Amino acid sequence: MSKRSWVDSLQEMVTRLERGPESRLKAGKKRPLRFAVVGIGHELRGDDAAGLVVAQRLRPSAHQHLLIVEAGHAPENHTGLLRRFNPDMVILIDCALLNEPPGAIGWLPWQETTGLSASSHTMPPYMLARYLTAELNTQVVLIGIQPANTELGAPLSLQIEEAVQEIVGVVGGSLGSVNSRQ
Repeated sequence: MSKRSWVDSLQEMVTRLERGPESRLKAGKKRPLRFAVVGIGHELRGDDAAGLVVAQRLRPSAHQHLLIVEAGHAPENHTGLLRRFNPDMVILIDCALLNEPPGAIGWLPWQETTGLSASSHTMPPYMLARYLTAELNTQVVLIGIQPANTELGAPLSLQIEEAVQEIVGVVGGSLGSVNSRQ
């Protein structure tokens, strides 16, 4: 896992997509980029709800080129919606054991996360990412948040609340203005 800033990694990926393939050409003009943010987690398991809370707070930022999905603990149930939306990039947000202090945020190469999870999803994020990459020909990224407490009935911890706010600010700001730069 890279120690590089998740914010830098997100901005680099978005820039790469903006300069991206000519396959986005439509009538001589590039079609706008489409992004999907998928919040993963279980609302009854404390900090495991972090991805879900990010999605809930980003929902007001949704627009025709930004899909926000509150996927809960079974994100695979939303693949039909993602297929119809046809995003250029899917951002999966979930809590993950990063071996960092609670609230740490990490940019995780999903291919390297086969054993990495802090929650009990029906399908691990790396399997969902593999499926989306193959089926939708899209870029998939995983942003993980180190939990403090995932006990049943626990509230979102203060550290995770701060991480959620940071992600909402960065992701909402970065993706909200992408197509206005094109």
